[in-house]
Amino acid sequence: WILIFLIPAVTMRSFSDEKKQGTLELLLTKPLNIWEIVNGKFLGAVLLIVMAIVPTIIYVFVISSLGMPEGNIDMGSTIGSYFGLLFLIGAYSAIGIFTSTLSDNQIVAFIVAVFFCFFFYFGFEGLASLVPTIATLISAIGMQDHFKSMGRGVLDTRDILYFVSITFLFLSFTVYKLKSFKL
Repeated sequence: WILIFLIPAVTMRSFSDEKKQGTLELLLTKPLNIWEIVNGKFLGAVLLIVMAIVPTIIYVFVISSLGMPEGNIDMGSTIGSYFGLLFLIGAYSAIGIFTSTLSDNQIVAFIVAVFFCFFFYFGFEGLASLVPTIATLISAIGMQDHFKSMGRGVLDTRDILYFVSITFLFLSFTVYKLKSFKL
């Protein structure tokens, strides 16, 4: 829940503020291609969120040492959850950067990004409950199914490929949208 609000708050100014202040044209005339600009903003957002998540690793070691018996914690599940968080951070950041290209207003970009992140995580589960005949297919499209699989400690290539595909898809949407500004 925290990431659904934190990541759009970090990414809402990525391109919307550039458009509002009129510096997007200046940025696009730099000797960089659009993919490099988008990847720079994406990696900056991901690095900032990862730096916010890293201190929580201390909790894992504290809980492990205070457990009865000591070390009574499922480290596979915990490590899998952290990997799932990294992929979730990447996907949410790509969604947030894309939504910042849709509007000049950063608040609108924030609200749209929260909606997209919420829909991709919870929305497909809700749709699956409405159509029980193809519920497994619909829930497999959403992020929650893939994140829960990683949270159990199972790093399946299907889940990794899903998150990488969503991230690449939204970064591609961002590049496409920025190319329409350049024309």
